[in-house]
Amino acid sequence: MNELEQLQQWYFSQCDGDWEHEFSITINTLDNPGWRIEIDLDGTDLEQKSFSVLEKGTGKESVMDSTDWFHCKVENQKFMGACGPFHLTTVLEIFLNWKMSS
Repeated sequence: MNELEQLQQWYFSQCDGDWEHEFSITINTLDNPGWRIEIDLDGTDLEQKSFSVLEKGTGKESVMDSTDWFHCKVENQKFMGACGPFHLTTVLEIFLNWKMSS
């Protein structure tokens, strides 16, 4: 099963008649170019789970390739990821691996 299929499964497992009316998953594009993903964690098994920021190619000391970067964090009960145009699956993998970790 690929990352998108796994995300679909996770989303569907949250749908209980209420959750899906108030919370969501959004995937948008950025203008630098890139992607942004936000996943609401309220009411899920992940809402209290700790997450350490993961990033690549975003530091001031690095010469950032406009395509080879990502930044993921959890803030305000949301998993938030931003990345270059070829790292959307990387960000999805980070979320999926985190949700599976103990």
